[in-house]
Amino acid sequence: MRRRDFLKLLGGATALVFASCGDDGEGGGTEPPSSDAVAHLLPTASHDRILIKASFHEVQHDDPELWVGTRKFRGVRTDTRGFFWAFDATGLEPARQYTLELRRGRQRLSEPWELATLPHPESRPERFRLLAYTCAGGHDLFSLYNPLAVRQRLLARALSFAPDAVVANGDHVYWDLRAGVAALLLGKSKAAIEFAGTFDREAPVLGHPNEAVLKKAVDGQIAALYGTTLRSVPVYFLRDDHDYFEDDQVTPDLITFPPDDFMRRLARTTQWLYYPEFLPDPNRPLTLPGSNANDRFPGTSEAFGTLRYGRLFEGLLYECKGFMELGPQGGLVPRAAEDWLHARNGASDVEHLVHLPGNPPGWTAGKYAEWYPDVLGPDGKLTTAIPKPGWQPAWQDQHDRILESASRMRRLPLFVSGDIHSIAEERILRSRTTDLAENPVVSVITGTPGTGLGWPSAARGTKAKAAVDLTVEEVVPVQEVNGFHILDFEPGRVTIRHFRWRRTVDPVDAIDTLEPFHVSEYRTPAA
Repeated sequence: MRRRDFLKLLGGATALVFASCGDDGEGGGTEPPSSDAVAHLLPTASHDRILIKASFHEVQHDDPELWVGTRKFRGVRTDTRGFFWAFDATGLEPARQYTLELRRGRQRLSEPWELATLPHPESRPERFRLLAYTCAGGHDLFSLYNPLAVRQRLLARALSFAPDAVVANGDHVYWDLRAGVAALLLGKSKAAIEFAGTFDREAPVLGHPNEAVLKKAVDGQIAALYGTTLRSVPVYFLRDDHDYFEDDQVTPDLITFPPDDFMRRLARTTQWLYYPEFLPDPNRPLTLPGSNANDRFPGTSEAFGTLRYGRLFEGLLYECKGFMELGPQGGLVPRAAEDWLHARNGASDVEHLVHLPGNPPGWTAGKYAEWYPDVLGPDGKLTTAIPKPGWQPAWQDQHDRILESASRMRRLPLFVSGDIHSIAEERILRSRTTDLAENPVVSVITGTPGTGLGWPSAARGTKAKAAVDLTVEEVVPVQEVNGFHILDFEPGRVTIRHFRWRRTVDPVDAIDTLEPFHVSEYRTPAA
């Protein structure tokens, strides 16, 4: 219902009630929902707020509304035509399961569904279950990735374990535009150009033909993959290099990262349209890069996030490429973000504190934007004796500081990361001169639903391996297989379940009954 109609119905009653971000009311007398009106819907949540990104199959000329119980929140259009909308529901109660519904006036745009806010930060839940994976992107146009149907089947199996939240750690989009063979196979290919067109790097993304190109590139990788499958689970999507429409590479003509202005605008626009930013947290500064921007919802962050589940669990999500810094004082995360990580490592208000970075500590594949200087030598082995083009020694210094800080915690120093397109787990005992043996860092590479025929070792010449400067204990060896991880957090205990599906060995219907091939359990002291 439009504002003027509402005020007319109330006979001139105060506009303040309607102008507030959430309005109480019963909203009866609605019409049945339009069939298949919603193309995709991805929600995130904190203890008092829900943020949803959604798209529709048809243009919404009148602002749709999100009903949360008996309160309604007007949508914000995020594209120029009215297909894409965001809904910011504030002032909610902690740990409450709400009934949600999308409407346009009296017309219901969706069937009702359930979504719960997270527990209050000072509450004491007994259990938290997390689903984690990485690299789910890939367009069926290229035939390089698992078909959407296979990825959806893997996702369905993962969701059958009823996680309380989902972390998708980077690479939601593969449409590289300039660097190396990847670009020739993806966004620079004849098939991509015929399907979606080309970008004008000097022009805006929204309100320009660039907008249509971006939607064609991304719709088939995010909206088509998820649909409304995750509408009842809070999601936390972290960006990585391909979400900036490039691989992290150094070539004779191009260094892709730090991202240039157009890469950053593509990444920001993709997030603005398709998946939610991170909601604010009182322990995470609003001054971090990519936070509290005036063209985003108040207090949200695009690159650094917090998943807080009472006093039981806190996950720290942080990009390692979008705001990387060069030079002797640089880092894969800005220094202000590193300070936030150290502060949270030293805090005592939560039992399990888990790092969820884009770059995994522990492993290298000889790529440019890694923590480590390792590069593939002429003998096919990783070495630090050959300078890695573009690599910055300050990145490894930052790595050592973060791991040492985590190891000093009276908790399990657990890192759950993405990027590598493998499944693995190891315990890091030492990094150069930094001794971590008293409380070794546990590092997990989460599984990928998306990778199909082109495993990275084919292009890199090596699987991921422990970096030369590390002393590690292998728990689960690196394996290039599809899969996901389920992690359970309880007082005094962490359980990590590794799930894998081997495309060349296992039939597709085996996905429906996947069980963990390895389970790690760690007993932990209270923080």
